[in-house]
Amino acid sequence: MDIQLIEKYFELTDLQKKQMQQAVDLYIEWNLQINVISRKDIDHIVERHFLHSLAIAKFIRFKKHTKILDIGTGGGFPGIPLAIIFPEVNFFLSDSIAKKIKVVNEISAAIGLKNVKAETIRAEKIKEKFDFVISRAVTAFPKFMTFCNGKFKAKDINALSNGIIYLKGGNFINEIKSYKKAEVYDISSFFDEKFFETKNIIYLPY
Repeated sequence: MDIQLIEKYFELTDLQKKQMQQAVDLYIEWNLQINVISRKDIDHIVERHFLHSLAIAKFIRFKKHTKILDIGTGGGFPGIPLAIIFPEVNFFLSDSIAKKIKVVNEISAAIGLKNVKAETIRAEKIKEKFDFVISRAVTAFPKFMTFCNGKFKAKDINALSNGIIYLKGGNFINEIKSYKKAEVYDISSFFDEKFFETKNIIYLPY
């Protein structure tokens, strides 16, 4: 399965092209052993997992040395595609399921990512501070907020203030109505594919 769809929206270096393609191939391979991606989605991995994750790279260009926590990364989304796009940004990918983190570590090592740390750990146990916390709809937004408590650095180094960048689909208006600073962006403004018509980014500055 090739990465033409990613190249439609992103100018990749030769190394990034190679890493993206290797990662796609490795996920397909690993998924035969460990169900990292649902069976119905594996045929659409480039669009529904890689490109979906990379909506964050359309929303913000992270500055060098930015620290990002990916909570509930599963097999490595959105963290791994973003780590390929932003090689000078540090990513900490966390999940409570060990076999998924094993896949993350194996794929990161195989494609030569030096900017990814992955650990089997519950979000509440993470004591480090980050510029941004990212995730792909692991739970309802209010519950996710509790995972993010105490996780943010005080000083901003990016164009956007430090905070949460959350990929979410469907109707979630009730989930965010009490967060007055929350901003919602349609992913369909970045990508043409029908899949993204109901997909959004929620950004909540810290």
